[in-house]
Parts: sequence; structure tokens; C-alpha cells
Amino acid sequence: MATSASATLSKAVKQQYMELPQGDKVQAMYIWIDGTGEGLRCKTRTLDAEPKSIDDLPEWNFDGSSTYQAEGSNSDMYLIPAAMFRDPFRKDPNKLVLCEVQKYNGKPAETNLRITCKKIMEMVEDQHPWFGMEQEYTILGTDGHPFGWPSNGFPGPQGPYYCGVGADKAYGRDIVEAHYRACLYAGVQICGTNAEVMPAQWEFQVGPCEGISMGDHLWMARFLLHRVCEDFGVVASFDPKPIPGNWNGAGCHTNFSTKEMREDGGLKAIEDSIEKLGKRHRYHIRAYDPKGGLDNARRLTGHHETSNINEFSAGVANRGASIRIPRQVGQEKKGYFEDRRPSANCDPYGVTEALIRTCLLSEEGDEPADY
Repeated sequence: MATSASATLSKAVKQQYMELPQGDKVQAMYIWIDGTGEGLRCKTRTLDAEPKSIDDLPEWNFDGSSTYQAEGSNSDMYLIPAAMFRDPFRKDPNKLVLCEVQKYNGKPAETNLRITCKKIMEMVEDQHPWFGMEQEYTILGTDGHPFGWPSNGFPGPQGPYYCGVGADKAYGRDIVEAHYRACLYAGVQICGTNAEVMPAQWEFQVGPCEGISMGDHLWMARFLLHRVCEDFGVVASFDPKPIPGNWNGAGCHTNFSTKEMREDGGLKAIEDSIEKLGKRHRYHIRAYDPKGGLDNARRLTGHHETSNINEFSAGVANRGASIRIPRQVGQEKKGYFEDRRPSANCDPYGVTEALIRTCLLSEEGDEPADY
């Protein structure tokens, strides 16, 4: 199994240093989305006191020419603190700071989807939109081979692995447990986890989160997963189809509701939203992966519990549909619906914004409206 050289360094020796007192100083790790729209970057600065809110955190900068975000001749980009979490690696009072990225002229970077998402969320805050996102991922060795798979072959076919127990069914549970606890410590709204259909594939769920906090919490949960995997010497992949052939892909099913949908008789509002979504399928497919639908085309084939990328469908308890209404929601005539189209490497800001634009702002056509 190919693991990183860093993972072989002595963690016991490191721990001696991590236990040294840090005085009154606080370490704040600033985290941002790079120019790929799916990679994360981070760097740390020292603060003189523990920040109590975002307002206590200074803006910072970085070299955008090294993150696919600027050219070398004008490379300064700015980090604008947006959300703050506790740091489970350095522990209290140290912080993790999720940032928006701005260009030298104050305009948002191309992959800063948070800024418009926040504006759209503020337009509908009286409707209290809630989201829950189910993040699937695959654990890989540093050579790109799925963790625990035979080095020159395949494990047994899918069937025993989903929510499986036992060394021959669950590959890499230590990572899942460590990540779960890191999320709880950090204050990420993680609400569950399970082994997935393909061996070495897992899922965690984040939510319910209202408005912009959905994107903030999912991006932070992804960062924590990458850092936990780094400690174990393996790689977390959000590729929507890491292994071609008869293996399940990886999605990020997005559950959505408003106050009206959650109240008695809310099924009518759910059905109205699904009707609007059906008329805007192409727009959503474009918003649901960082390559405008190209990544998802490998996953949304109509097989392996997915819908076909070219067709919109909806149904009660149907995991082969674009939109699934949970059976309980059909019975109680209120609740939420699940959009099964977003890919594992989607930007949650883009996904949640698209749902609001179509379902609540009643936008139509292939382009977002400008407000």
C-alpha cells in the first residue's frame, strides 16, 4: 500500500513539541479555495490574542500565481476571513479560518462562489432555507490506487461493503472515526457517516445548515478530511468516478427545504420546486461540478444509483431519479427533497445558490439572473 513518506515520521516526537506552552499567542490557519475550484490551500499566522469573532481576524494575502489564481507580474491576492472554527490539530485556543479570495482590485476571484451565494441567501433569509449535503469520497494510496484494494486486481464485487463491518468489508475506518471527531471538535455541523457501496468509499453528512453556512461547513469538513488523511499518509479523492466500470461513483446528494416545505401541507411547495427544477436541468448540471458538467458525465450514466445526465426525473424513494422525495415525506406531506445530481467535487456554494435561484427566486433559462 503506497503511503506518503511524511506518515512514517515519528508522531511521538512531534507530540513532544505540540505539548509545549504557546504563551498568549494564537495560531490561526487561513484556508481558501484555489483556482481549480476544488483544491484547498492553507497557511498560518500568529495572532496576539484569541479572536472571538470574524471581526477580530486581519485580512491577509498570498501569491496567486502559485495557486492558479493570478499571473506572476500581478500576483497578490487577498484573503478575507469568512468563517472561523476551532482547530482540532493544534487544539484551543488556535483557530481555522475559512476565507474568501479577492483579486488586487477588490473583485472576487473566479472560484470565489461564496460572495454571490451569500447575496442570494440574504434575499431569501425570511424563508429559512435549510440544506444537508451527503459528501461521498474515496480513500486512495499516494499512487492513486484505492486503499485496501489488491495491488494488481480488484476486490470482490459490490454488495457487502455498504455500511459494512469487518476487515474484509470496511477499508480505512480509522480515517472516518478521526475525521468525525475532528469535525465535532471544530464545530462543523457533521451529522453522520457510513461506508459506501464501493470498497474504500465512504460518506459523511453535514447539516442541517441554514443559508451560507452550508457551504462554509462542508468546505471546512473537506479540509479536515484532507488533513486527517495527510496524517495517515493517504489521499481523500472527491473524483465523481474514481474507478471506471462496474463500481459506484461519488456524489454529493443535496437535501433542501424551506420553512413552508417543513410545515403541514409543505408537499405542495416541494412539488412546485421540482417542477421548476425540471425546466432548468441544463443550468443545474453546469453548476453541479467544477468543470461545468464534464466531471459528472462520467458518473450520471443512469446506472449505479444515478440518473442520466441528459434527462430530468423525480420520484418517491427512487435512487435512480434526479430528484428523490423520501418516502416519509410522501406520507407526511411535508419535509424536504433530495437533489441527487451534484458531484462529489461540486462547490456547495454553487449548488445551494442554484437551488435558491430556481426554486425560490423562480429564475428560468440557462443563465443566472443578475440582481
